[in-house]
Amino acid sequence: MPVQIPDDADFASFKEQCESHEGWIQRYNKAGVTVWCRDEETKTVQKLKMNIVCKDVCAETLYDVLHDTSYRKKWDTNMIDTFDIARLTVNADVGYYSWKCPSPLKNRDFVTMRSWLPLGNDYLIINYSVKHPQYPPKKDYVRAVSLLTGYLIQSNGANCCTLYYLTQVDPRGSLPKWVVNRVSQFVGPKAMRKIYKACLKYPEWKRKHDPNLKPWMYPEQNTLPCMSVSELTVQRADSLENIDESGLNEDKIQNHSEDEET
Repeated sequence: MPVQIPDDADFASFKEQCESHEGWIQRYNKAGVTVWCRDEETKTVQKLKMNIVCKDVCAETLYDVLHDTSYRKKWDTNMIDTFDIARLTVNADVGYYSWKCPSPLKNRDFVTMRSWLPLGNDYLIINYSVKHPQYPPKKDYVRAVSLLTGYLIQSNGANCCTLYYLTQVDPRGSLPKWVVNRVSQFVGPKAMRKIYKACLKYPEWKRKHDPNLKPWMYPEQNTLPCMSVSELTVQRADSLENIDESGLNEDKIQNHSEDEET
């Protein structure tokens, strides 16, 4: 299936999914973070949505934090590696991300096409998985599939904003139900708070690390090699190996995932 770069209608649809709560079930609401879920066709491919109000953070700073891969290595403790591979247009690229899963779950990785759009007081970033000829699945990782993942940032004034995170990911594994529950009750909310804390520290960090370098805002700064979207294809989940981890016990995993708040 050919890859299509999101157009205005795709961004509008994503924004509507973030803002509308019809058909969504609230699973969590604590300490400023709300989580909703929506069961789709299969139990393993659940759509999750979260939001958090970020006080003392302007929308542009949050947008920068989500784009800045150099800074991500400072705050995203679940990340093993991330890098941009190539640019497709002035507001779309393809990149790689690997994620540390708590033992004994196998680590996951993604190759995704990402597109972004500043729209008035809103900023949107969305991605979905693609196949890149030079980045096939790795032996030590389970190649997961993002059917749709993204962020909506809405400005609430000069120094406050709301972050929505919406994701539908096929982990390519028969995961036990407690893992899915844990994402909505622990992993997701913690990640949202971690992004918020990273935003509070970003302006000071950025002042010391190429303060004027923001290729996501200034395309002329982008030094990635160009690539034609025709060289990519959509990553279909059924073409990847499916790992059966349904028998894993929660007790064995607990001590590996309760890392400290940062």
